[in-house]
Amino acid sequence: MSDWYLLLATVASIIVIIIGVTALKLHPFISLLIASLFLGIVTAVPLNEMVGAFEKGVGGTLSSLAIIIALGTVLGGMMAESGGGLQVANSLTKKLGMKNIHWAMMISGFIIGLPVFFEVGVVLLIPLVVAISQSARKSIILVGMPLVAGLSIVHGLIPPHPGAMTGIEIYGADIGKVLIYGLIVAIPSVIVAGPLFGKWISKRVTASETPNVGENAIADETISQDEDSKDGFLGEKAQHLPSTGWSFFTILLPIILIILATFGQYLPFGPGFTSFISFIGNPTIALLIAVLVAFFTLDFDKKVNKGKFRSVADDSLKPMAAIIFIIGAGGGFSGVLAAAGVGEAIGNISQGLHIAPIVLAFVIAGIVRVATGSATVSLITAAGIVAPAVAGMTDVNTALLVISTGAGSLMLSHVNDGGFWLVKEYFGLSLKETFQTWTVLETILSFAAFACVLILNIFV
Repeated sequence: MSDWYLLLATVASIIVIIIGVTALKLHPFISLLIASLFLGIVTAVPLNEMVGAFEKGVGGTLSSLAIIIALGTVLGGMMAESGGGLQVANSLTKKLGMKNIHWAMMISGFIIGLPVFFEVGVVLLIPLVVAISQSARKSIILVGMPLVAGLSIVHGLIPPHPGAMTGIEIYGADIGKVLIYGLIVAIPSVIVAGPLFGKWISKRVTASETPNVGENAIADETISQDEDSKDGFLGEKAQHLPSTGWSFFTILLPIILIILATFGQYLPFGPGFTSFISFIGNPTIALLIAVLVAFFTLDFDKKVNKGKFRSVADDSLKPMAAIIFIIGAGGGFSGVLAAAGVGEAIGNISQGLHIAPIVLAFVIAGIVRVATGSATVSLITAAGIVAPAVAGMTDVNTALLVISTGAGSLMLSHVNDGGFWLVKEYFGLSLKETFQTWTVLETILSFAAFACVLILNIFV
């Protein structure tokens, strides 16, 4: 089969995914499974090999990801349930003050988003945003947009979030490099899309509806009217939450361990120390250590919280089943792509057209994101297509390839994305206002991150 035929077959399989997710309203897991079978049939993969290729792809992807995703989810649940996340946000608003509230919210979202999923972070912190906005008479767009920018960028680019971890697995990238490069890319991107764009757009758009914070609302009277209050904007309520220092430490612990493992080989110590550092910096071990530490630092060992840890773990893990199946099916789709020889075909075509893999990954992820509304599906699909094409290349930085694919998966969030509606309702925005704020913010994040990747690619 010609390279162009295999490319067209791949495009057709992506269209099958899009039709399944959007028109037929099928679960992405089912759509990916159907698209894999369709691709195998039209590219003449032997039937007895097709299922094996799919199963091998599923197993290879989930073998290292399932435990990491589970532990990361439990840690995020513990931060949300204990109030540790609120304590971090409260501390930052106290330190920076009302004049810099948009910066405080951006940093809060960025730090809290490291272990916490985007949706959980929104539900956790938007009530605080609404209360501060109403009490201090600040635009909810000014206060809130930097927060969701921080949550979104780390969710899309930074391990151990599922998207980044899936890209690392598919591309075979080094997690330490992805983490370090991801932070380098994410920080300037979130500054542009968060406080800078948030301040600019807040002067031009005003929320026309009432924010919908449901039962999680924080009453205005819990927000201190004194900006210099020693307890911050949560007032005396902050005293009943885990301490600020332990909250920060718990959130950052797995990141510190992973980065330490990356640089451990360069430290002037013996092989025994290097081996130990590499062990505790393994993402699975790092997250397990963080969960065990969180049990004590976030007060789950106290009598008043006896038995709460198990319920938090159960509640956190239940919603993850769907995400794990989607990631697994994406791995299966990659397996069929490899069996069909699509990677080599796209590699040949991209070289002939002089399209850099980093650009190709960003564009494919962006197209699938706009069509399906799912960042996870777009990242998995793009990585599955590009990974085989770069397998034999020695001049491709796979860590930056992961980040570029993640950047593409953030592009142009609109009505087919659950995050679009979450932000709309919680901020009290109309459809038009959500497009003007959230959709533009996500697109700025996407292209700013991609621009940073291109610049970084010149130097590393």
